[in-house]
Amino acid sequence: MKLSQLNLYGYKKDVYNDCKDLIRETNLHHMEILNLRFLFITAVYLFVSLFNTLGMSSVDAPFFAAFLVVEAAFQVALVWADKFVARHIELAIYLNVFSLLAFGIVCSAARPYMAATLYPVILVVVALSYVDRYLRMMGALIFGSVIFLVLSYIIKPGSIYQQDLFNVVVVFLLSTALQYTFQHARMRQFITFMESIRMQHELEISSSFDILTGLLNRGRFFNMVREVIRQETGEMMVLGIIDLDKFKEINDTLGHQMGDKVIQMAGNAIRVCLGEDEGDKWDYPERAVKEGYNFAGRLGGDEFVVLIRNLKNAEEATTVFNRILRKLNAVQFEGLDGIKASIGVAVVNKNDLDVDKAYSKADAALYASKESGRNRISVTGGV
Repeated sequence: MKLSQLNLYGYKKDVYNDCKDLIRETNLHHMEILNLRFLFITAVYLFVSLFNTLGMSSVDAPFFAAFLVVEAAFQVALVWADKFVARHIELAIYLNVFSLLAFGIVCSAARPYMAATLYPVILVVVALSYVDRYLRMMGALIFGSVIFLVLSYIIKPGSIYQQDLFNVVVVFLLSTALQYTFQHARMRQFITFMESIRMQHELEISSSFDILTGLLNRGRFFNMVREVIRQETGEMMVLGIIDLDKFKEINDTLGHQMGDKVIQMAGNAIRVCLGEDEGDKWDYPERAVKEGYNFAGRLGGDEFVVLIRNLKNAEEATTVFNRILRKLNAVQFEGLDGIKASIGVAVVNKNDLDVDKAYSKADAALYASKESGRNRISVTGGV
């Protein structure tokens, strides 16, 4: 195994990076838990030292009071500045790790005639809690353990120091194995979760979008229109149907493959003219409804449908459809001199909750465009 993969718990860098959001959330959650627990433990040590009981001395009370303040400040930051902590999660992790290790060292120094108990526990807790870089975490634990052992050697009797040395070396080796094994398994859970999310997104996309054009499919489009109407915002909106003129002739003369290409180009032209910002497609339908996007779908064959929102008047909608028509007419491709289309537009009344009526009016307007010579726009005002 390469050192770089060892450092990332046996996974490649791109796999690790895919899981970064989950790693950040997990580390932040564990930090909150750890900090609360050690805030309580610090308060207990302070209380015991103030009353000179259980082998503790009031001489050490200021040190525990200082740690209590630090842990309390950290807790305030986690509650009131959680976004800042999340953005600087790696720095926060190591501040937390070193404060915990320092607390374990101080607790050991406060009882020089006893082998340390809390510090080895902290080693294991830290190893199990945080997913970071394996070698960097091991470096932090080594650094803290060296300081612990040096201090133990200076202030404790030889026999107690030998116990500390043995205990810390054994627990450190155990922590090393636990950190890698446990976080490797956690990473596997993250990867499985991410794969599940990706599958859900793919299913959402395949059930919402037309394969050929990438526009919304008929069912999802009308479901979104119904959601928009149910919001009852009072906004003016129009529903438009776009039908490509003489599309059968294109299929017959240029072939079905060219016909598919024409449909793709038409869909792209509509998307460009609407200024659709799809971003991640899996959540686009929800964003489009909530954030007031104009959106388009493919009804099937050579027919498309468009919802334009937040209009001041019907003329504003006509401007958009004229732009679409010009864009379609300007297409030049392998013997194709422009894409001609007839468009029918219906204004959706704010008091009318039936999208089927709007569609019927738009369809009637489309028929009027066809009857009056094709490649033009007809608008009906009421629904």
